[in-house]
Amino acid sequence: MTRPPSRSGRPAATGREARAAQERALARQGRVVALVIAGTMLIWLAAQWVGPRLGLPGRYAVLIDLFALAGFAWALIVTYQIWRKRRDSQDG
Repeated sequence: MTRPPSRSGRPAATGREARAAQERALARQGRVVALVIAGTMLIWLAAQWVGPRLGLPGRYAVLIDLFALAGFAWALIVTYQIWRKRRDSQDG
């Protein structure tokens, strides 16, 4: 007995395949979060080092700090979403 094809024309995924696909998607999201955190930190450090050497006013430092906080806040929110999805998939 074969499974009916999905909208893409391929057979529909089994529960195990769907779970594996979801785990890959969550892992990909986790890698993106890690890159955003590392990139935000490196850019912030570079801006803090370059800013005074270029003679930029303090308001630009505050602006850079706010951008860094936004990046970290986004990473925290997405990390929480990943955690919730993993927890929900293990319960069900």
